[in-house]
Amino acid sequence: QDPDVLDTWYSSGLWPFSTLGWPEQTEDLANYYPTTVLETGYDIIFFWVARMIIMGLKCTGKVPFKYVYMHGLVRDETGRKMTKSLGNVLDPLDIVHEFGADALRFSLLTGGTPGNDMKLSMTRIESNRNFSNKIWNAARFVIMNLSDHQLTTSDSGCDIHYALPEAAGLGMADRWILSRLTALENEVTRLIDNWQLGEAGRQLYEFLWNEYCDWYIEASKVRLNEGTAAEAEATRQVLAYVLERSLRLLHPFMPFVTESIWQNLPGMAGAENGTPRALMVSRWPADTNRAEDAAEDGFSRIQEIVRGIRNARSEYDVAPGRWIAAQLAAGEYADVLAENKVLLISLARLDASALTIAAELPAPEKAATLSVAGVTVYLPLAGMVDLDAERTRLQKEIDELDKHLGRVSSKLENPGFVNKAPAEVVERERARMEEMQTKRTQLSERLADLAA
Repeated sequence: QDPDVLDTWYSSGLWPFSTLGWPEQTEDLANYYPTTVLETGYDIIFFWVARMIIMGLKCTGKVPFKYVYMHGLVRDETGRKMTKSLGNVLDPLDIVHEFGADALRFSLLTGGTPGNDMKLSMTRIESNRNFSNKIWNAARFVIMNLSDHQLTTSDSGCDIHYALPEAAGLGMADRWILSRLTALENEVTRLIDNWQLGEAGRQLYEFLWNEYCDWYIEASKVRLNEGTAAEAEATRQVLAYVLERSLRLLHPFMPFVTESIWQNLPGMAGAENGTPRALMVSRWPADTNRAEDAAEDGFSRIQEIVRGIRNARSEYDVAPGRWIAAQLAAGEYADVLAENKVLLISLARLDASALTIAAELPAPEKAATLSVAGVTVYLPLAGMVDLDAERTRLQKEIDELDKHLGRVSSKLENPGFVNKAPAEVVERERARMEEMQTKRTQLSERLADLAA
């Protein structure tokens, strides 16, 4: 034995201060000891954490950290502990090589809850790699639309960020996304302060993928392509502002892709007093209040209407590129929908010349009828589908369903099957029959809409 070699856990207990130059009173020791948080697994609290506290008190008179954040064990996708004997160990370097460090980091942060074990699957990591790609592509769209335009930036000490245009120049979608960003900043900050890192990451995922990318970027194209120069410029400013603020929030979860994007945003890269600017040392978003209930309510209604129309288009197998007629009996919402009809036209692919929005409208013949968000939407079927072909298709589908229903019904009416088959099998057949009956009712209603 070598007398100069320390026991593993003994030397680990010295780690918080020995790495900072102790026993010398170094500048690093003064700046970084004690620290605030230690993150560790629950399985080594006694072996490591307790020893660090004991050694810290003995050698420095101070505990090395104020909080201990405990995570569970990372298990394989079936919940088994990773061991060499089982051959189920995932090498993080292999994962990083295939999917990137950010995808692995985000998966570990959002894949479980504090103190509980998590199941790590390659499917989850791949999904988070796709999330990283989604953000990258969204940033490319934003930067492409900013390239020929001067952005307004605001300096605050060593921190630089995009300024916002006056609220009067913003459209409903702009005001909606700013309101949603305010809610996101407040919620993510609250969650992190309460150690709910996984939920904070999931909130960021939901906002960036669904609200910013899938809805706002698509809505922004209306003002970018069809609005006035002032409207387009205001929307560009909002696109950049929301992206940059979101990158600050996401940076602790995905540091590499966010830093790379931030460095390529117009006006961000550079130096202050000889020190390069970096997202890593930028200020956390705070003290912003662009919450607006009216914008959230109005745009949410547009979202519901668009979803309803898209679902109807899918049900009737309407080609994605076809522009269709629509009539909206919108009651008290008629004025706000009329003011934003270009959004409806673009997002739902409606024929502008065949779009009617009014407080009240008579129900047209041969039209699909939707009731969404307090608005009745009529989609005239003539011109949207080949009526004769659609009637034939629906009747054929109903006839096929009737055959299946007959077989399942006979089986369930047979006492020998009901009494002898396992209960879960009988229940599964009953659920299947109920599902087919519901579908048959829907098909019959659609066929009735097409009645000559």
